[in-house]
Amino acid sequence: MKLELDSLHRRRAAMTESGHWRDETLLEHLARVVSRTPGKTAIIATQSEQGQEYRLTYEELDRLSDLVALSLDERGVGHGDVVSFQLPNWWEFTVLHLACLKLGAISNPLMVIFRERELNFMLGLAETKVLVVPAKFRNFDYAAMAANVQAQLPSLKHVFVINGEGEQSFDTLLKPKAGEDGRKRLRERKLSPDDVIQLLYTSGTTGEPKGVMHTSNTMLSNLVPFAERLHLGESDVIHMPSPMAHQLGFMYGLVLPVMLGATAVLQDIFVAQTMAEQITREGATFTMGATPFLNDLTEYVERTGTATPTLQVFVSAGAPIPRALVTKARQALGAAIISAWGMSENGAVTTTRPEDPEEKTTSTDGKALPGMEVRIVDADGKSLPSGAEGQLQVRGCSNFVGYLKRPELDNTDSEGWFDTGDIARMDEDGYIRIAGRSKDIIIRGGENIPVVEIEGILFKHPNISGVAIVGYPDSRLGERACAYVTLKEGATLDFEEMTSFLKEHKMAVQYIPERLEIVQELPRTPSGKIQKFKLREEAKRL
Repeated sequence: MKLELDSLHRRRAAMTESGHWRDETLLEHLARVVSRTPGKTAIIATQSEQGQEYRLTYEELDRLSDLVALSLDERGVGHGDVVSFQLPNWWEFTVLHLACLKLGAISNPLMVIFRERELNFMLGLAETKVLVVPAKFRNFDYAAMAANVQAQLPSLKHVFVINGEGEQSFDTLLKPKAGEDGRKRLRERKLSPDDVIQLLYTSGTTGEPKGVMHTSNTMLSNLVPFAERLHLGESDVIHMPSPMAHQLGFMYGLVLPVMLGATAVLQDIFVAQTMAEQITREGATFTMGATPFLNDLTEYVERTGTATPTLQVFVSAGAPIPRALVTKARQALGAAIISAWGMSENGAVTTTRPEDPEEKTTSTDGKALPGMEVRIVDADGKSLPSGAEGQLQVRGCSNFVGYLKRPELDNTDSEGWFDTGDIARMDEDGYIRIAGRSKDIIIRGGENIPVVEIEGILFKHPNISGVAIVGYPDSRLGERACAYVTLKEGATLDFEEMTSFLKEHKMAVQYIPERLEIVQELPRTPSGKIQKFKLREEAKRL
């Protein structure tokens, strides 16, 4: 999966000349931190269901990732191979990514909500060689599911289970045959900053997930200006409640702390009380999450009078922030509330700044980070004036390098402008505001809901003749999903039947619509296309 140099040439020349691509990898940052402060705490993580807490220093993080890399190497994992891990925010997540970097392998984080249906497609497309899962998490048997998936995918050679037993136990990866000589040989391997290091699936309007590919250059070029804008450094303690299998959690809860030499505090199951306690106990200064995290933490702090005095910055991204929440959160938490917008394809593209007036934070999604450009264009690609709504396009250092095996889906033009699929407007100061989405996706609590895929499954139900799923506003999650359904003559359907049908098709629970409306007909254009805007308006009134 190494990018062809000729396709990178123009972009590489521009990015290196501007200084945004520094041709570094996370391993170089790790080596510097280990050399400078080997005993500094790198990760504080818990397995909350087991009541276990783990604290790893940077020296231990380096050593453990060496051991895992050597063990994977002994099992045939090498440059360009995909290692998938479906894990909560546990220390093993970070160790696995660093181990992959040391081998030149590609990290493929997977959300814990995925089930067999999603995994079969994602692992199959990636030709995943190794899968790592927990034995159980939140009362689900991941080991059993992984065994079923492995039986269907010849390319999946190895499955390792955290808290597992026998040869499949993750602990076996901490016991390679090679000793110190093997660790020395690892240091001799060189990872190119243009090698693909991450494969992250995102749902889109195509009905199937797309595999977003990033390199060290695209990822780190986002984090450097991000940290500079928010005044983050090695003295910070970064709390991460968002799943590290999301780009948000991965980039800002895993990569950012190592790049800075900071301490990461990982939360595996989000509970507002636990988050507040961790922030207070560990002295967290920075955190980042979608609107529900900000809303719930704020409400808990207000209700209980709990103080979070060390918290300086809360970046809210992944879903629009209601204006009233920004003001309330700022007062309750005593922290700067930062609005941000971005995608898996490019990380955070725009943010507000800690020194910005409240009006900017409450009414915009920020301005572009250094190295990134944003513009608003009409349907013909012509730039629009300030205040006009149009299609949001982005260009710059942190844009991804393509979709796995699907180059035809990459909406990047010859000048490097990527069509985000979002509708936005820009003010005279360059701050944007997301006004809507042209993509057929519902964002529920920061999680993209693959609407077309769910509609396709529901359409298979023997009683359903037509289906359209739309989002409706929700004060906590941003949006929820409503399924509008027409039935075949004489047929019936209730909410429980719909839910059971989707579960039978191995659909992730978080993707299942929260509401069902049976209608006589769906509004359509003369050409037969469903007019979803009419359904959205109706759903708001229900």
